[in-house]
Amino acid sequence: MKTVVRSNSANPIYWALMSLVTVACSQSGVEDSSPAPTEYLVSTAVVETPFVDKAAAWNLTRIHTGGGPEKRYIVEAKGGGAALLDAEGDGDLDIYWVNGAPLATPGLGGGNALYRNDGEVGFVDIAAAAGVEGHGWGMGAQSADYDNDGDQDLYITCLRDNILYRNDGRGRFADQTEQAGVAMPLWSTGAAMGDTDLDGDLDLYVANYVEFSVDEIRPLGTQWKGRDVFVGPLSLPASPDVLYRNEGDGTFVDMTGASGIGRHEPGYGFGVLFVDLDDDGDQDLYIANDSTPNFLYRNTGDGTFVEVGLRANAAFNEMGLAQAGMGVAWGDYDGDGDGDLFVTNFEDDYNTLYRNAGGTFTDISFAVDLGRVSLPYVGFGAIFLDYDNDADQDLFVANGHVYPQIESPEGSATYPQKNHLFANDGGRFNLVDPVVGPKMAAGVSRGAVAGDFDDDGRLDLFVTNLNGRPSLLYNNTETGHHWLGVHLRGHTQNREGVGARVFVWSEGRRQRRDVLCGESFLGSGDRRLHFGLAAGSADSMHVYWPGGALQRVSDLPLDSYVLVEQEQ
Repeated sequence: MKTVVRSNSANPIYWALMSLVTVACSQSGVEDSSPAPTEYLVSTAVVETPFVDKAAAWNLTRIHTGGGPEKRYIVEAKGGGAALLDAEGDGDLDIYWVNGAPLATPGLGGGNALYRNDGEVGFVDIAAAAGVEGHGWGMGAQSADYDNDGDQDLYITCLRDNILYRNDGRGRFADQTEQAGVAMPLWSTGAAMGDTDLDGDLDLYVANYVEFSVDEIRPLGTQWKGRDVFVGPLSLPASPDVLYRNEGDGTFVDMTGASGIGRHEPGYGFGVLFVDLDDDGDQDLYIANDSTPNFLYRNTGDGTFVEVGLRANAAFNEMGLAQAGMGVAWGDYDGDGDGDLFVTNFEDDYNTLYRNAGGTFTDISFAVDLGRVSLPYVGFGAIFLDYDNDADQDLFVANGHVYPQIESPEGSATYPQKNHLFANDGGRFNLVDPVVGPKMAAGVSRGAVAGDFDDDGRLDLFVTNLNGRPSLLYNNTETGHHWLGVHLRGHTQNREGVGARVFVWSEGRRQRRDVLCGESFLGSGDRRLHFGLAAGSADSMHVYWPGGALQRVSDLPLDSYVLVEQEQ
């Protein structure tokens, strides 16, 4: 069935591909003496500013705490995740923002924020009243209905002592970490939830990074391009990731070994994605690893996994090199019905777009004009979104260096870096400038999540900035294009439809979106699916629920959000 729940009226390509002679693979703990990179492309001018930063005007002013300005240790360069959710069940999209801590007192964090959306008035921080200020050095966050009671809960990754908050349905949260069995004594980074065994409960994957202790690591103990910088991951032991099975009674069981995931040497995990990579009805796993091969775990259908990253061409770039994976995005950029993978990486490397051909992948980063432009940047958060509602998937990338010491008098390298918005032009990408304001603003950005904060059918962006206030990039694009928003509701289990694949036909064109619970860098976005329709209409919709059951929906409205309830 289909129920309309909200309706609002929607108010030259760059240089040709050049031969890549050499690309330095990022190994942030290894000395490198190569010259600093320079800008490779000049962006295309646009008449209208796509986004306006309304963070200050809407009261998103809390400053991120993440160690000191020198970044003497690797932990100080990470963190800053965020999750979008409707905390109180009032229909508005709220923001959970994760803070870090001072290096001297890592167990006493700066306090996380839960920004309640009060419409045009802006946001109000209700973290204290809601019981979700957190503790310690936070990294990232996931919003998900882990107990199937119809509201969104929160899972917070930290330097140590992760937190599971259960929502009572009225926006009050209780710490259920110990009771649920998901405490983690390691440095956790990315996390995602998905139904690995199709029993209707959301399972939890937690990526862990390195074994870290201030007492055992020399500050600024290595070099990068002749500068003293913090010791990187390749000089530190990797910590193993963990997969928890949801028992359906509010508790989880560690199934890392039983699932087959524990058979592999650990990587330096960051971005985590639960998604059906091969369209067989179950959720696979993709993990972006820093300086080591990325993992692709194919679900066998019974909750066990086989690592096939090398076989599927998704572990390395086209030159057979491991990259410094940070964030990961999933979207059907070319409209062929297969979701594609995008992974952000380190300076002098390049961000990687893996085109999907039924579960095997090809690195086409340079062919679509995404590779060369990313070489001078350190990429973190990444989101596929149709920002201009023209019926294709554009791309946003949050950038920011990890070494303040990289600043140079000649200006060839900077610590704050420009974020990038790429407009999809028939499967190739044009860098749109400016992203924010009269000039493209520079910051030390980390997390990035997309959602429609005012329900006008134009996707906005929330971007976190290390040791600064976040950015709320309000979508200011006026195109007159139509759109459709889709909110799924499972019948009795998996109430948010996590793992579902949704296809919308418009004027003979098919678009795909997936319900994700974990994406980008240490975050999770709006669970509602957004389809730009250009000047067309939404003719029909196919929903493939987790497990593969097909539900057809017709008579779709324009410029509206619709609720699709799973057929009984």
